[in-house]
Amino acid sequence: MGGREAVDGKRAANLSISAKLLDRAKSLKINLSQTLEERLTQIVREAEAAEWLAANQEAIDAYNARVARDGVWSDKLRGF
Repeated sequence: MGGREAVDGKRAANLSISAKLLDRAKSLKINLSQTLEERLTQIVREAEAAEWLAANQEAIDAYNARVARDGVWSDKLRGF
């Protein structure tokens, strides 16, 4: 195995961070691993959402054009 892996599936990673920023974070008792994991999770979700939107944009545009042209099936049923 190439590297230590914890029971929960986490893996060590080597990072280079500005020395001043690292010192400030440590003085503020910021948990670097937790902070990076939370923010990286957000970034990955946003990138995956953008990727999905790009892959499906043609179908979304076609659906929106059809609704604009024909309306939706419940238009005659709604009372508002």
